[in-house]
Amino acid sequence: MPNPSKYNQILDALQELLENQELPSISVSEIAHTAGIGKGSIYYYFPSKDAILQALVERNYEKPLQTAKSLAYQREIPPFTRMAMIFQACRNSSSEFLKSQDQTESSTQTRIFIHQKYVNHIITELKPVLAEIIRQGIQGGEIHFEDPEALAEIVLIVLTVKMDNTLVPSSREEIENIISALISLLEKGTGNPAGSLNFLKSQTP
Repeated sequence: MPNPSKYNQILDALQELLENQELPSISVSEIAHTAGIGKGSIYYYFPSKDAILQALVERNYEKPLQTAKSLAYQREIPPFTRMAMIFQACRNSSSEFLKSQDQTESSTQTRIFIHQKYVNHIITELKPVLAEIIRQGIQGGEIHFEDPEALAEIVLIVLTVKMDNTLVPSSREEIENIISALISLLEKGTGNPAGSLNFLKSQTP
């Protein structure tokens, strides 16, 4: 049976190394040394360095994703309110990640590469959850839209890129304008009255 303590030691070691080194320069041997375990033990848990990085990404977003999956079943909460709660949970995790990256000496290229992993993970994991919430809204007559999966992906792409503001940096005013445009499109596209989704603006950085 894999040892959870060693598993997390390996992830902690990579996170520690990323504070002072570029990702390409970090070797599996260094990760093992920093974790205080043998190199062979690394391969018992992970097939490659990329797999360790992916696991680190998944661990950092475990809490908001669990929150999202829990909200999918709470039908007493309006669908867009649940979506906003999910976005806030993810933004909190992203903020912590970005704060830690700002304190490191990693290059912009390394930070963007790692953040792309985070964005990809969020979109992949949250798309079916948001699609289910949207589907529930359609069934309840609160949302009028033909393709829940497409709507979920559109919203996630805009929000993850703009709220985290790392992949395509924008000014606060630009972000607010984009979120306002997204809200307007959501209201028109889902049959919600103008202004009814303005509470989503509170999710902007």
